[in-house]
Amino acid sequence: MARRVWIWTGGVVLVAALAGVGMSRLGSAAKVAAGMAAHNLCSATYVAGLDPEATFQELVKPIIGHPLDRLASYRVDRAHQSVEATFAGLFHAKADFTPGYGCRLEYADTPPSPASRPLLPAPVDDGFAPAGTVTSSDPVITTALDRVFDEQAGEPTKDVKAVVIVKDGHVIAERYAKGFDAHTPLLSYSVAKSFTNALLGILVKQGRLHVDQRVGAPEWSAADDSRGRLTIEDLLRMRSGLSVEESADGFSPVARMEYLKNDMAAYAAQYSLSRPIGSEWDYTSGNTLILDRLLGQTVGGGASGMRTFAEQQLLEPARLSGVTMEFDGSGVFMGASYVYAPARTYARFGELYLHDGVAPNGQRILPEGWVDWSRRSTLGSPYGAGFWTNDGPSKVAAWRVAQGFPKDGFYASGFLGQRIYIIPSEQLVIVRFGYSQGDSFGMEDDLALIAAAIHATHGETKALAAAGR
Repeated sequence: MARRVWIWTGGVVLVAALAGVGMSRLGSAAKVAAGMAAHNLCSATYVAGLDPEATFQELVKPIIGHPLDRLASYRVDRAHQSVEATFAGLFHAKADFTPGYGCRLEYADTPPSPASRPLLPAPVDDGFAPAGTVTSSDPVITTALDRVFDEQAGEPTKDVKAVVIVKDGHVIAERYAKGFDAHTPLLSYSVAKSFTNALLGILVKQGRLHVDQRVGAPEWSAADDSRGRLTIEDLLRMRSGLSVEESADGFSPVARMEYLKNDMAAYAAQYSLSRPIGSEWDYTSGNTLILDRLLGQTVGGGASGMRTFAEQQLLEPARLSGVTMEFDGSGVFMGASYVYAPARTYARFGELYLHDGVAPNGQRILPEGWVDWSRRSTLGSPYGAGFWTNDGPSKVAAWRVAQGFPKDGFYASGFLGQRIYIIPSEQLVIVRFGYSQGDSFGMEDDLALIAAAIHATHGETKALAAAGR
């Protein structure tokens, strides 16, 4: 699995210094740290209603990393609904909250017009049964949930915030960390890429876009620019060849894109090709932001137009309540990283893909076959088109299957362990969101939970068969 940016350690800075990285690059990376802190704290405070100090300790400081986390500080201005963050006392960033649109860094000087549309109501009944919080009495599931949540001495921090298990359209178990519940909006990180997949699918169903059409970015308009041949599918499948590197440090282009740039898509689109189009799979959020700009241009109306389109065409018919979509300074949906929604809403989103894009009321939202196309492996990688997948020959996919995650399974995934697991053969959706550390962000525990849920609902024989044993 590709890791997201912003892993900050003293070692990164030391290596950078030894390698002769200039002060301007170090300053840029420090600004990224301040921007990340301001944005995440603003959204946690005003979108999710969480305690900013708890978020600072549990989310922001671990991303910055010890000992550099000591250089970070913040100030919450509730009167103006903003947060200012400082790194090393020299680098400042400020994020402001707009009701209905979440938070954006202060360089976003063209705010949307919230008065032009009604805001979504507070989270309501999502249509799942039972309606209240469900505690499982099955010892197999309970033991697996304990494993997901319990911290182990000497092991990476898990800090799991929410788990919801849905079987055959019914919630059979859920658990939340202290301070979180069924109505708490949760940060998506790259789970947002799967929402981009859904919005694109709707436009394809409407005939307004086609996956094999050229993206047509204005930055690639020259007749001799080979980037002009890039298609929507190339970007969605992460096979564009664009050199918008996404790496585990604050120096990468994606880090600068998300926390220093007003127009993220324009910044990503300026990068050249590092390899032939379609020749390699290479995960980068830059691809997604370029696509999100195209989606916004197709829908029209800026941030307000995209928000209204998403509500009418996706959120309302699919019963996705309490969703906040955040936008960059140019009014483009930040569909690579920033969606907030309650855990049950993410589970309902998984249900949409479990049922081939058909909503609970029977309305087809996504094109027929779109889900199978989205979960199809790209160039043999463990990634499809906006979702990670067990399809294909990759070793990591084979490992997941061997652990009990069936071959037809696929999932939306975000940095720090935000995941929506979807298993059509079992009619099973499992949501797991946290602020987890470690290379796999707790995936081993998640796979044990998947195997346990299959065992508990269908018996040991079927669970072992699904694991290929």
